[in-house]
Amino acid sequence: MMNRSSEADDTHCSMAVNADIDMMVKEEIEVYDEPVLNQECEVSVKQEREYIPSNSFLTSYQRTYIGEKQYQCNQCDKAFSLKDNLITHNRTHTGDNPYKCKQCDEAFSRKCDLIKHQRTHTREKPYQCNQCNKFFSHTSTLVTHQRKHTGEKPYQCNQCNNAFSQKGHLRRHQRTHTGEKPYQCNQCNKFFSQSSDLIRHQRIHTGEKPYQCNQCNKFFSLTSTLIIHQRRHDGEKPYQCNQCDKAFSHKGDLIKHWRTHTGEKPYQCNECNKFFSQSNELINHQRTHTGEKPYQCNQCHKFFSQTSSLIIHQRRHTGEKPYQCNHCDDAFSCKSNLIKHQRTHTGKKPYHSNQCDRLISD
Repeated sequence: MMNRSSEADDTHCSMAVNADIDMMVKEEIEVYDEPVLNQECEVSVKQEREYIPSNSFLTSYQRTYIGEKQYQCNQCDKAFSLKDNLITHNRTHTGDNPYKCKQCDEAFSRKCDLIKHQRTHTREKPYQCNQCNKFFSHTSTLVTHQRKHTGEKPYQCNQCNNAFSQKGHLRRHQRTHTGEKPYQCNQCNKFFSQSSDLIRHQRIHTGEKPYQCNQCNKFFSLTSTLIIHQRRHDGEKPYQCNQCDKAFSHKGDLIKHWRTHTGEKPYQCNECNKFFSQSNELINHQRTHTGEKPYQCNQCHKFFSQTSSLIIHQRRHTGEKPYQCNHCDDAFSCKSNLIKHQRTHTGKKPYHSNQCDRLISD
């Protein structure tokens, strides 16, 4: 009996059923047409036999099309048209993983999953794209890749008009509608809608910076931050403001800049109704209401409400002073301290005293 890994649609017409049965019969014949070892001469020969599909085979195969599911799981409500599928399903309840990898300790409930896993060891990629000749280790990966060529997006959001080429991308998108955040940080209990967002966030706690600039050897926690940083070396500023001559290396900086022209402040505090032009300004402001300090120093364990405050604080431990005065040799860990210092050179006094008419520098 052939093992079907998934239940077929019951909408196939009888003609399609018969055609598919013919194909399955041919596949059954191919299964029996396997190479076997001749014990006397040790030569691989073909084992040939005539295969006549039994009534039980035809009946089992037809069940996948007419919707009959006679094999019921006694642990849950699921039912299956093939007994083999029920046996495989039962392993999700028992935890039985009979298919073990000989290369590592991984074990699987299905043989097909073991075969897929073994390709991580062998690096075998038997499936080739007929458009660009790229190879893949799994058929599912090939199918997903081919949608880049065809433009097919079979997964439609039922809340809006967006469609996606991968089911996982649809799930992630739907969380923008539902607000679901299934991924929790085990350091500060913050929740995230995407696993990638959680991984990036956790680097705040661990201090991990896996991405290195090949120009100055500086490390970064995000690839996007590295790319933006590298534009400082080459001077690239691809994002041009259409209101003035300013250009930016990062699209987000351009969007923020636009609001200086439009005056737009789309982010509102739900505690005091104050508006902000940047989302991070709102988040930082809301912590004045909540008292939240999610960012911890890994040297002295002090907590901070903003990442910028944590970074400045950590320079006390490292001794880093990245802000250099261009008038003297003094350097500072904080940009605002540099600005104050530079007034000792320029004599600038931008602040008016509320006690008298004098101008002051601080």
